[in-house]
Amino acid sequence: MLLTIDVGNTHTVLGLFDGEEIVEHWRISTDARRTADELAVLLQGLMGMHPLLGVELGEGIEGIAICSTVPSVLHELREVTRRYYGDVPAVLVEPGIKTGVPILMDNPKEVGADRIINAVAAVDLYGGPAIVVDFGTATTFDAVSARGEYAGGVIAPGIEISVEALGVKGAQLRKIELARPRSVIGKNTVEAMQAGIVYGFAGQVDGVVARMARELAEDPDDVTVIATGGLAPMVLGEASAIDEHEPWLTLIGLRLVYERNVSRL
Repeated sequence: MLLTIDVGNTHTVLGLFDGEEIVEHWRISTDARRTADELAVLLQGLMGMHPLLGVELGEGIEGIAICSTVPSVLHELREVTRRYYGDVPAVLVEPGIKTGVPILMDNPKEVGADRIINAVAAVDLYGGPAIVVDFGTATTFDAVSARGEYAGGVIAPGIEISVEALGVKGAQLRKIELARPRSVIGKNTVEAMQAGIVYGFAGQVDGVVARMARELAEDPDDVTVIATGGLAPMVLGEASAIDEHEPWLTLIGLRLVYERNVSRL
């Protein structure tokens, strides 16, 4: 079994692979204050409930792949792998790790590890050219060339950030449930805000993707647009530019990177 861990700014997603198949997954909050020992207890609690794994921490885990956008959490997870999974091959995505995707950026080291991992999975699953739209703390748009290169991207405020900002900055507004409204024309304040979020972000996706696709390929119709991230379902069906929805894109990318690096460990 391969354990994959994608640490985002808000949530951490864990996936368990049996070969190429993801057989279990979990989503927990990201807390930069958690120590390696606390993370180990949390992992034991989650995986101890799975029938394919043993009750002892690490039993049944044959490999680990990790990427993180939070440096302090990556540090603690490195300690977890050393102390509790010492005999298990572990790949932590950082400079020097083989991904197979050239990075065409002014400073490749500043690109988030999850964005590169998404590009790895996109190339493997769909080929290039492609655009990955990841709905997380930020909404990111990542361009993959026809030759499988990471060509750059766009970073915009995420859905949850926007909802919180409206609730904080709007004198007569409040925090609302992230849900699809009855129609685009809201009949009350909550529905009006929900419509602004759902249809506003759908319009943002269509607009940004259209501009990126024109720069990325001679024929924009050749570009495959893949949606991922925990909040992607909010705009699926409303953003016409999205071709594919792959909720486990980052975990799949981690599996691929693990396979490309484990023989070097």
